Formats: sequence, structure tokens, C-alpha cells
Amino acid sequence: MKNDLLKFITCGSVDDGKSTLIGHMLYDAKLIFTDQEKALELDSKVGSRGGKIDYSLLLDGLMAEREQGITIDVAYRYFTTENRSFIVADTPGHEEYTRNMAVGASFASLAIILVDASQGVLLQTKRHARICALMGIRHFVFAVNKMDLVNYDQMRLAKIEKAIQVLMAEFQYKTMKIIPVSATEGDNITKKSEQMLWYTGPTLLAYLEEVDVSEPQEKQAFLMPVQRVCRPDSDFRGFQGQVESGEATIGDIISVRPSGEKARIIQLFCGDRKTEKIIKGQAVTIQLDTEIDISRGCVLEKDAELEIGSMFAAKILWMDDNALVAGRNFILKLGTQMVPATVMNIKYKVDVNTGEEVFADTIYKNEIAFCEISTGSKIVFDKFENSRELGSLILIDRISNMTSACGVVVHALKREANLTWHNMDITKELRENQLGQQAVTVWFTGLSGSGKSTLANALEKRLFAMGRHTMLLDGDNVRMGLNKNLGFEEKDRIENIRRVAEVAKLMNDAGLIVMTAFIAPYRQDRRNAREIIGDRYIEVYVSTSLEECERRDVKGLYRKARNGEIANFTGVSSPYEKPEYADVTVDTSQYSVDESVEMILKAMKPYLQSRRNER
Repeated sequence: MKNDLLKFITCGSVDDGKSTLIGHMLYDAKLIFTDQEKALELDSKVGSRGGKIDYSLLLDGLMAEREQGITIDVAYRYFTTENRSFIVADTPGHEEYTRNMAVGASFASLAIILVDASQGVLLQTKRHARICALMGIRHFVFAVNKMDLVNYDQMRLAKIEKAIQVLMAEFQYKTMKIIPVSATEGDNITKKSEQMLWYTGPTLLAYLEEVDVSEPQEKQAFLMPVQRVCRPDSDFRGFQGQVESGEATIGDIISVRPSGEKARIIQLFCGDRKTEKIIKGQAVTIQLDTEIDISRGCVLEKDAELEIGSMFAAKILWMDDNALVAGRNFILKLGTQMVPATVMNIKYKVDVNTGEEVFADTIYKNEIAFCEISTGSKIVFDKFENSRELGSLILIDRISNMTSACGVVVHALKREANLTWHNMDITKELRENQLGQQAVTVWFTGLSGSGKSTLANALEKRLFAMGRHTMLLDGDNVRMGLNKNLGFEEKDRIENIRRVAEVAKLMNDAGLIVMTAFIAPYRQDRRNAREIIGDRYIEVYVSTSLEECERRDVKGLYRKARNGEIANFTGVSSPYEKPEYADVTVDTSQYSVDESVEMILKAMKPYLQSRRNER
């Protein structure tokens, strides 16, 4: 559709000519400034094309990109022709920078996927097509580049067209166009090629000027995720955000999700200007007639059918160097909401080459997976096909704060609706009063042989002598019963700690003082345990060195691990992540058992006051 804005990306395999294609388009259409043109001509003289113009230099601005001749980061260009305005994201083709390509795809309505005519459809071409489809792109252009290297062979194009049609058969796209081009020679980019008279279709630029990527105009529900609460003075409280769909006017009754409360709109602002009506795409401020508890992450809506819950199925692109296994914990960002989340289960991954669903319990970098996610609190969401804003998500590593995955909501998990939390008449506080103590969990962590079980046992004896009611959960003992079905791979270790934390919480609810003695090698798992158990959690890091633990080797495990008889042994073939902020740190090679117990009891002092004295 003419005169509207088209956001598109270029993607494909390494060295398929993405930057050259866009650079040549800008150059031929005279969409660059005179000084840019002169700089390009000068830079090209020392390039790799023997003095000929290297059009990729218009897009590849990083020094490393120019040195290596590849695109690394996403390069955005804004340009306008007589018929249309454009924003293009030139994305990298190298597998190492797939996450950068996914960022570019997240904003676009159309994808230009380049295919090298001399090589055909490659694995990375297929991966990029799948990522574009995952990110909601429904309009595709396949630019079959380097036709000059195959002597403009029409039969070669026909073979590639068949491969593209097979690839695209599994996606629900709206438009697709295949255009043979030569990015270096300029064939079929802005003007028709004299070398390919057999091609009767439009040039690439002409097609981009005409393609209609507009969404259906049927009436949509009003939807605005709250980004910020504006309170300049005591008389005004406004809720700010971008309208994601629909429209609203003064006097409309809107609902607040997840609370479900309703209120009437009394004032509307678009920027700093008062208005009677707000529509999709505008950044607005809404004032309501009722004081309602609304904060960032809430959603204002009218006539929308949204999901409210804490469990859903999602399809994600894994972008982390570390593998994904079930049980890992993240921060989930969906819309303006940020909540703790856990990948509960990995259903399958997608074979990049064939598109088949393949069983997998571990997902590696650049793989696409279907998984089930649970959030720490109820959130507002929707299927991606219904709402791009409330159906797209990212998973953030809770330690490094790096984005580990991006993805889309496929559907809500209805099993959650069948569960109801029952509040009991006999509460934890009543049980604590009856026992005359405060419940708490003392979590011992450290290497095998560091002295965790010895200290936990000694601590329990001291507490028992003090008349306290206790329970000790030892790693080996639990694995011989409750967790006997778990191994020692990362996903099993995660589940082992999660189960123990849930059991400790139940025992705390019974009013008991609980001690756990587990290696618990991963910070993320210990953090999850702290969140499950709650505020009454004391982490004791038994910091005895690996050398001392190995010297003791009470169970002979280190010797077996060094001989290769035990796989995934912490400290030898599997890492141990030291606590960053332990409540107590004790080295049993420097302190006696009694001294160590005294240190722990000091940290427990606030919880050892008898509740009977409070009555």
C-alpha cells in the first residue's frame, strides 16, 4: 500500500550479499548524501573488489565488519522514495550472531531472505526463515542473489524456487515473492536486468513500494499495557503507555487486568496534548474517575479476552551459550510485566533442516524449542497470534542479566484452572505457638566432603537439647527415597533441589526447624530454593577447599571421579558456583565443629525466641 511505512529486514546465510543488496539499492535510487557517495567511492578503492564500489560499506559500519567482510550487528537505515517510506534492518548471517538477527526480526513486517544462487537454500537460510515466522513476520521476499555467478541461468533459479516452496509450505505466510538479483551488478534491484529478460516480475524496490503488509481493519479490542504511573501533583494520577490495539474515548468504561476492577476514562492525553480519542500506536496518558491500585505491568483493556494465569506453553529461540534444561529459573519479561519464571518442561525442539518436532530434554544455542513455563505470580497474557505485545516474551538470566531466549505464547495451560489453593484453619503460626518456636530452614551448601552433613547433624543435636522440634534432610538420604528417580545431570540436580525446597517449606509450615545438607552447586537453584521457602531461610556456605575435601575423601568419591568412574561430579567434572551472599560462611578445616555450630546459632538467634513467651 503506497505512502505508508514499511519495516523490513534482510537476512540469510553468511556472505549471501545482504549489505551489498541494500547498499546498491540506496546508491542506485540516489538515497544517499553526496559526501556519503564520495566516502563510499574512496573506501572502496582499498576494499576487496579491485577498486569497484563495495556497496556493503554503506551498511557495515563497525571496524570488525569491514575487516572481516561480514555483518556482526544490526544496521538500521531510514529512507524514503516517492511512493513509500522504509526502515530496513540489515542483520548478520553468521550463526554466532543469530540473536542479533532475531532482534531485527522482532520489529519487522516483511523479511527479505537472500539465497546465494551458486549454493541454494542453506541451513542458516532455513533457520532465519523459521525465526522470522516465529517472530510473527508473514510477508517474505526471497532475493536469489549472485545470479551473475551462475550466468543468469533460469534453470538454476527454477531449482531454488522449488526448494523455497518446500521450505515455506509449513509456514502461514500472507505474501511471498521470489526475485532473481545480482547485488554487486545491480540486476533487478532498482531497474530491470538486461541479462534476465526471461524474468517478467517487478524489481525488488518496485515490489517493496507496492506490497501491502497492512493488518485487517476489523474492530479490535482496546489494549494498553501500563508502562508508568504519572503523579505530578496530588490532584492528578495518570497511567501512561502505548496503545497496542483498538481505540478509546473519554467516557469509556475500561477494565484493569489482572484485578478485573473497572473505571471510567475522564481525561486523555496524547503526548502533552489533550484529546477526546486515542488510537493504536499512540503514546498516551489516561486518567480515571476512580482510585484503583494500578502499577507498571497492569493492562488497561476494553472488550479484550485476555488470559490471566501463571502457566502457559511457549515456543522459544534459545540464545544463551549455556544449554537450557527443564527447571531453570529466569526473569520473564512479557509486555511491561517482569516476574520470576521457571521452564517446567521441554516438550520438543524443531529440527532446523526438516521442521520436524524432535524429542529433547536439553536445548542448545540457536535451537527452537516448545516448552511449558510457570511464573512466580499471575500475569496477563494472550496468544501471540491474537496480540503481539502480550504474546511475545523474553527470558532473562537472573545472574548475568543477559537475554537467554525470546519467544511467543502458544496457549495457556488449562490444568492450572483445575487447581485451587485451600487455606487451612490450622495455620503455621498456630503450629509454631503450640511447639513454642519459630520455623526456619538452615540450608547447608558446599563441596562433597566439606562437612555439611557433620555440621547439620551437630546443629540438630544442639537444637534438640534446647527443646526445639527439628528435621534434617540429608542429600544422600533424600536421594535414596524421595529423589531416587533422579540422576546427576544438570536437569536432575535442578529438580532435586526444587523438591527438597518444597519439602522444607511444608515442614516449616508444620512449625519445624529444618536443616538441609546438599551440595546444591548452582547459585540459581539456591536462589530458587530461597524463593520457595521464603524469608525464613539461612544459607550456610561450608567453604572447605577442594584440596581439603579431596584429601578427606570420606566416601572415596573423588578418587572414582578422577578415574572416570563417576560422571558429572561436582568439583572435578562439574562446576560448583560459590554463594555470593551466604548468611554464614564456615571453613571446617579452620574451625572445629563446636565453633562452627556456634557461628550458625548466632545467625539463628532471631528465630530461637520462644513463641510461647509472645502469647
